[in-house]
Amino acid sequence: MSVTDRSWWRRLLVLPPIAVGIAMLALQIGGRETPEQVPAREIARPVRVISVTPGDFVPKAVGFGFAAPGTVWNATAQVSGKVIERHPDLEPGKLFDAQTVILRIDPVDYELAVAQIEASIKSVEAELAELRVREDNTRVSLDIERRMVALAEDDRSRKQKLLHRGDVSDSSVDEAEKTVLNARQKVQDLENQINLLPTQRQVLEATLALNRAKLSDARLDLERTVLALPFDSRIAAVHVEENQFVNVGTVLVEADSIDVAEVTAQVPMEQMATLVRRDTDLRHYSAAEIDQFVDRFGIKAHVHLRTGQIAASWEARMDRISPAIDPKTRTVGVVVAVEEPYRQAVPGRKPPLMKNMYVQVDLIGQPWSERIVIPRVALHRTPGGHRVYVADGNDRLLILPVTAGPAQGDLVVIEQGLEAGERVVVSDLIPAIDGMLLTPTMDDDLARRLREEAARPAVDEQQP
Repeated sequence: MSVTDRSWWRRLLVLPPIAVGIAMLALQIGGRETPEQVPAREIARPVRVISVTPGDFVPKAVGFGFAAPGTVWNATAQVSGKVIERHPDLEPGKLFDAQTVILRIDPVDYELAVAQIEASIKSVEAELAELRVREDNTRVSLDIERRMVALAEDDRSRKQKLLHRGDVSDSSVDEAEKTVLNARQKVQDLENQINLLPTQRQVLEATLALNRAKLSDARLDLERTVLALPFDSRIAAVHVEENQFVNVGTVLVEADSIDVAEVTAQVPMEQMATLVRRDTDLRHYSAAEIDQFVDRFGIKAHVHLRTGQIAASWEARMDRISPAIDPKTRTVGVVVAVEEPYRQAVPGRKPPLMKNMYVQVDLIGQPWSERIVIPRVALHRTPGGHRVYVADGNDRLLILPVTAGPAQGDLVVIEQGLEAGERVVVSDLIPAIDGMLLTPTMDDDLARRLREEAARPAVDEQQP
């Protein structure tokens, strides 16, 4: 058998196994049962829901800022001279009571000035006393001279009568007339002197008043040689040493008050809007009355420090609002005040609220009653507005348009669109198809936490 014949027979040997395989496949297919036809059914999506209940919503705002002393005193030299005394503890960081003398400037020149002016005052007072005596004496002399005039006139009248009878000469009458004129001249001189006395008195009194003013100024300069703290203070900086000569206007010491600390916290405008009453009409109020509305809003404040292992809180009062919006952050500057920040310190636990501490400020407004709140995750933003997913009475998805109010933390207030008792879906639902079947499960723990967060009167309740 040739090689070609052997190759052909080998190909034929493949056919029997193929035929057997086809037969077995046909046998298996022929014996299989027809698949059972099952009718199509809807699959429910499991979701978590909460039942919304109106309750109190306490609006809150959070800001951050640096603490600063309520009052900063720059001790400026009001007189020049050499510093002859400096308090031994006058160093930055030291605390002092009010009225503590911290510096003295050499008072010798100012004491001499006071003595000189006091001597000038005594001299003018003596001149005034002399003037009063002179006036009294002049008035007495005037009375005498007036009587002399009267006597001279009587003598002249007698001599004129005697002249008519030829008993006296003309020269005798002339002499009597001369005597009258001399007496009248003396009266005139004395009257002129008396008339000038008020002017002299005014000049002396003006000089006395000027000297007294100079004395007050000199005594004030003498008092200014002693520098005492006007309030309980913490020294921030010292710029002078003992025996150093200082000029007027030189800043000697910088001191911070410790009775009040202020924090200017930058608060987002949308958060501040929730803290004020919306029914307030300010059109008919004066500027001072508008300023008082900060107190009428009843906003409470708390200051918190969180750094490392240190946690501290202080009650504060809202004092005022900054005059302008921050152009970079678009936030409102709210100034809150903490009373006695140093005396509230607890050694080892709570530090004083010191200058330049970076702190958190929580502002708490008056509660809003009967408000519906939901988690932020349950509010969905769409091109047409906000939507909320609700499970209806048939456990089917209902997509409701709502009006959202302020958002705070993990919750948001719903102004319109939801009613009490409705079941809001709080699970991720993708895709969300209106009318789809749901298997809702009540999340009572989330609903409870939501109500507690909405009504909680502070953003951060932790205490040191």
